Amino acid sequence: MTAERKSAGFVGLGLMGAPMAANLLAGGWKVDAWNRSPGALAEFAELGGGRVDEVADLRDHAAIIFMLPDLSFIEEAAAGLLAMWSAKAPTAGTAVVVMSSVSPEGIRKFGQRVSAASGGNAVVVDAPVSGGTQGARDGTLAIMTGAAEADFDRLLPLLSTMGTTVRRMGPLGSGSLAKACNQLIVGTTTAALAEAAELAERSGMDVAALYEVLSGGLAGSRVLEVVGPRLAARNYHPTGPAKFMQKDLTFVLDSAAAVGAAVPMARAGVELYAELTRQGLGDQDLAVVRQAISNISDNIHAGTK
Repeated sequence: MTAERKSAGFVGLGLMGAPMAANLLAGGWKVDAWNRSPGALAEFAELGGGRVDEVADLRDHAAIIFMLPDLSFIEEAAAGLLAMWSAKAPTAGTAVVVMSSVSPEGIRKFGQRVSAASGGNAVVVDAPVSGGTQGARDGTLAIMTGAAEADFDRLLPLLSTMGTTVRRMGPLGSGSLAKACNQLIVGTTTAALAEAAELAERSGMDVAALYEVLSGGLAGSRVLEVVGPRLAARNYHPTGPAKFMQKDLTFVLDSAAAVGAAVPMARAGVELYAELTRQGLGDQDLAVVRQAISNISDNIHAGTK
């Protein structure tokens, strides 16, 4: 992006969005933000960021970043913006950057609507992230981008302010598919670690000791390193709500159906995280899948008496 257009709008100052927007400020970007609740906006203003009353007020920025729970929230928030662009087209090259985890097919359809509303002057780029709240704070996120090459090159300075591994995965929708693959691995690995923890503890084994020895072998992974301590300690304080994993794994099923790929682990994961949500655990950390499995185990045990 050119120096005179080094500005961004930011929609959604939640657990991930707030530190990401703060890193943009620290990187020298002019950032105006909108958030549903005023508290996060006040904190952002203290850092030097701007605040707007409506998402449509962000219309003149070179890039408008959305970090909301799902595409339906983004479409609702962007409705006024698109209506305004229909009346007066934005500057050519304006980018709507969706950094949430959304449906690959859904984001492609959203891109078509934005293009039509803006007279072709605005493009949608999907750039979901991985790395959790710690990565968001540290500016070390992995960012998986779906965009035309020229759009990606133009946005790279912006994205690189929030992440250290920034890759173009293909055209629009490719970033969301890459994130779905990421969640397939994270969700099922976390579930497997939770199963191992329950099996070990119910057999009289120390879970922390088990994880320590596993980390030194082939079972060692970044998921074990980050989520393992929370699983062992039964620490379910949210770094990101577990209920979103069911949604993300559903995107895997949809994408697999479109190309005829078998995804048995994803299918099992969807059922497990759906059960987690039914148990009322969805607002807690992903590690709470251990509690969901423990509850299932208790029910099985009670049924054998």
